[in-house]
Amino acid sequence: MKFMGQLEKSAPGAWKHDLLASVVVFLVALPLCMGIAIASGVPPAAGLITGIVGGLITGALSGCPLQVSGPAAGLAVIVYELVQKFGLAALGPIVVLAGLFQLGAGLLKAGQLFRAISPSVIHGMLAGIGVLIFSAQFHVMVDDKPRENGIQNLLSIPGAVQKGLWPVDGSSHHLAAFLGLSTILILIAWAKLAPKKLKWVPGALVAVAFATGMAKILALPVRYVDLPDDLLGTIQFPSLTVLQGAFNPDMLLAAATVAFVASAETLLSATAVDQMHDGPRTQYDKELRSQGIGNMIAGLAGGLPMTGVIVRSATNVAAGAQTRLSAMMHGLWLLLLVAAVPFLLRLVPTASLAAVLVYTGYKLVNPENVKRLLRYGGAPVFIYAATLVMIVATDLLTGILVGLACSLLKVVYGLTHMEVRVRNNGVQRIDLDIVGAATFIRMPKLLDALESLPRDEEVHVHLHGLIYIDHACMDAISNWERQRSSRGAKVVVEWEELMAKYMRGSALSPA
Repeated sequence: MKFMGQLEKSAPGAWKHDLLASVVVFLVALPLCMGIAIASGVPPAAGLITGIVGGLITGALSGCPLQVSGPAAGLAVIVYELVQKFGLAALGPIVVLAGLFQLGAGLLKAGQLFRAISPSVIHGMLAGIGVLIFSAQFHVMVDDKPRENGIQNLLSIPGAVQKGLWPVDGSSHHLAAFLGLSTILILIAWAKLAPKKLKWVPGALVAVAFATGMAKILALPVRYVDLPDDLLGTIQFPSLTVLQGAFNPDMLLAAATVAFVASAETLLSATAVDQMHDGPRTQYDKELRSQGIGNMIAGLAGGLPMTGVIVRSATNVAAGAQTRLSAMMHGLWLLLLVAAVPFLLRLVPTASLAAVLVYTGYKLVNPENVKRLLRYGGAPVFIYAATLVMIVATDLLTGILVGLACSLLKVVYGLTHMEVRVRNNGVQRIDLDIVGAATFIRMPKLLDALESLPRDEEVHVHLHGLIYIDHACMDAISNWERQRSSRGAKVVVEWEELMAKYMRGSALSPA
């Protein structure tokens, strides 16, 4: 196979680096696969299935060799809503359809289109997802159920805190909260205080292992991971009737939403991975096709939808991975673990996994993104905020569409906006700066500015800030210059620059 040929061309001994990296990625992926499944409202086995498929199948076919695929926190919110609306049985067909959409998009070479999404929308989407994950998993962290929507989850957080501090009617919410808080504190402490020799051990694994050991030693009456003895035996392929039922408009829209968000997150992650190493660059259409195939298989096996995930991918690169073999082996380790010792995973308290996701949700919000966007003005921050707020207040698809609409409006504004700035420099001279796009739409504003100038003063027209001018405005400036000059007033127009901008604009315009 082609990918095996690529492995053979890698540097001698690369497999040793890939082996170590695969173990590190496996340790990161293990708690996340189960935690994301619980956050999605499905059994933990579904997350593990997707992690296995993401490693063994998608990893083998990936267009971004060092990217790791698996269940993603960014899709947990969507999946939870889909399970509530359509039921667990419908999730598999929806994921299969989403994979089919991705495969088709990859075959049509649409992978590059996803790179054109505004960073403001992407960061707003991730922040909105982070808020939703944080608010929902905060309740799971105290062994309670999330509320119906993001707003209710946020508003009921004080109640969850109260349950965690003051138990009522003999409940064990406070014990779950203790495990959750311990998990978060260890996560933070490990990142700052871990010995250098142990830095390669993921903080999430250390925190969950500590909480698991504490729960076992103290025999705490909290909720634990529910995992079957025979994971493979639980796989139930959707029947033909169920698959046919997926072709109704509501489920098609749901599948398209999953496909869009998964593709955007995957290709954004792939772009970030490319910046972390000097190896082969991402083939975006191939990556999209591999994700589609992986999601079709995961859906048929009853798993969650997958994406390329930045945390596991960054861990893979940092651990020294050199080929796709690392991502593939991490899937193999997941398979061997759940097949050989599932009883170990059943010792894990769900509050601890939820705490990992609470911390993940907090990190997704990342206020630093707002600071970076502010360097480009207020418009990107407005798009970011609109996307975030609409995701939390309504749903993920609506929020993304609002963000994209705001981005398009900004483009339209930029292509049609024009300013005429008048600077009176004294000594009977006026400098006129035309900034933006001078089109027939803005010609009345241009003419008003030109005609309002004093009739006897010298005028210099500057065009450095002009990005485009059409024939109508060119003609208007020419007529104004001729009429003003005929009255004896001096006019200086940078005609060479003006003609150059006009010719460049004409070359881009349709005939």
